[in-house]
Amino acid sequence: MDSVVIKKPREIFVMEKEIPEPGPGEVLIQVMASGICGTDLHIYRGEYLGDYPVIPGHEFSGIVTAAGRQVTRFKVGDRVAVEPNIACDNCIHCLNNRQNFCLNWQAIGVTLPGGMEQYVTAPEKAVFSIGNLPFEQAAFMEPLSCVVHGVERARIDLGDKVAILGAGPIGDLILQMARLQGAAQITVLENNPGRAELARQLGADQVVDRMEDLQPDTYDVVIDATGMISVMNRAIDFARHGGTVLLFGVPPSGTKMEFEAFKIFRKGLTLLSSYTSVRNSFQAVNLLQTGQVRVEALISHRLPLKELARALEMIESHDPAVKKVIMLPNG
Repeated sequence: MDSVVIKKPREIFVMEKEIPEPGPGEVLIQVMASGICGTDLHIYRGEYLGDYPVIPGHEFSGIVTAAGRQVTRFKVGDRVAVEPNIACDNCIHCLNNRQNFCLNWQAIGVTLPGGMEQYVTAPEKAVFSIGNLPFEQAAFMEPLSCVVHGVERARIDLGDKVAILGAGPIGDLILQMARLQGAAQITVLENNPGRAELARQLGADQVVDRMEDLQPDTYDVVIDATGMISVMNRAIDFARHGGTVLLFGVPPSGTKMEFEAFKIFRKGLTLLSSYTSVRNSFQAVNLLQTGQVRVEALISHRLPLKELARALEMIESHDPAVKKVIMLPNG
């Protein structure tokens, strides 16, 4: 089978290797759709603290082609998506239902071979049935599960005014979830014309392209979906007194933020972050299957596996036409 490897920062090659055999508690998945996200870009750029080489791809779906002898929930032919974060279930965090902070954390597509290859193994506990959901849409299960967790932490209430900073694929998922939570008015900050237009189509009440056009001290909840330090530093300016700021976007490792401490104190803000998800994959699949969250319009490009380097460069280009890029390892 073909497998794409990031050998070191900005060095990608395609290799052939044997199709793996699933262990007793694992399934083998033929990967049909694998999405590219910010974490893949961080790995590609060298902003990753783990070890290279890496077979990326942690947002993917496919077909079960083999199952280990201990597997009970799946059979050959089942259509599935994968929750890539694998907890040990035995450290202090796991035992306190904080599996997303597992001390022995592993992740498919980060520390383990991921969906940028034609076949990949995954533990049964990390695999979820998608029914008849199209594979490309099912590949959004993982990012949507993270968004569900983040929005739950933000506690958006009925009638809230929400500001979302950034309208990439993650910002668009947050936009839709904020509406489902009952937000009455959603303002989006986005200076990429293509992304701004899509945010309008997905229900944003207002889209602005400059931070100066956001109203200070106004929004009940402000959510950063950019991971850009310059934007994150300003997030507290737009929250109302007593409001909430959620830092959802992933910044480069090692960077520092600068907040005016007295402003946070004076405004009585709740400042939150959100890290991966906590068993939100069932919720994500249900939202996708029922059409409560729409993702088809987020996909701008579909490319064969061997063009991963080109796909990453397209995303880095900030071309208004580039939104979510889906790789198709098996055609």
